[in-house]
Amino acid sequence: MKIKANNYKAGEIIKIIREWTEMSQTEFAKSIKRSRDSINNIENGRNRIFLDTLLEIAKIHNITITIEKNIRKK
Repeated sequence: MKIKANNYKAGEIIKIIREWTEMSQTEFAKSIKRSRDSINNIENGRNRIFLDTLLEIAKIHNITITIEKNIRKK
């Protein structure tokens, strides 16, 4: 499955990764050494997450985050 990350906030991406792994917030939090409340706050936009943390979470769960350049037509 593939998503275009530009269309989502970081918390939404975390939720997508968690749903793809079929984990509860508690299970997901344990897998990345965070609390369930931390995951809940990130997913609901109350806490922010740094890009390096997002990339590390993706790596732990075998998810690829890709950056690509949009090509504009002249």
